[in-house]
Amino acid sequence: MQALHFPAYDFRFKSSENKVQIFDVIRKKFVVLQPEEWVRQHVVHYLMLEKKYPKSLINVEKHLSLNGIKKRYDVVVFNPTGDIGLLVECKAPSVSIDQSVFDQIARYNMRLKAVYLMVTNGLVHYYCKMDYGNEKYTFLSDIPDYKR
Repeated sequence: MQALHFPAYDFRFKSSENKVQIFDVIRKKFVVLQPEEWVRQHVVHYLMLEKKYPKSLINVEKHLSLNGIKKRYDVVVFNPTGDIGLLVECKAPSVSIDQSVFDQIARYNMRLKAVYLMVTNGLVHYYCKMDYGNEKYTFLSDIPDYKR
């Protein structure tokens, strides 16, 4: 797989039915290693190992309903209160981060109301903090480390 703009992590791999799989520590199972999954697994490890978010607060690939249509978010990090602190949208490295990607995460966030958003294709990362009171957002150089 392609090198990404994240630190190097030790992943567990296996081959099954001629497909490489990677172990997802959040879902506690092996999943098929696709380019987007490669990015998602780097994000999860980045959040846990670099930003110190507890594994117990991270959720991966869960369904949500938007106007009656089932969608699936990539990564959500909850606050200890149960509110959503961070919503992450992952794309394959070959996918450009353009307005359509920001529109997608904005649609998801209309329902989820995260404090922080992250959009990444593994090569380029964008972070922002939402300001719901003033109906705006601010781009950041990184997301904050976990604080209790």
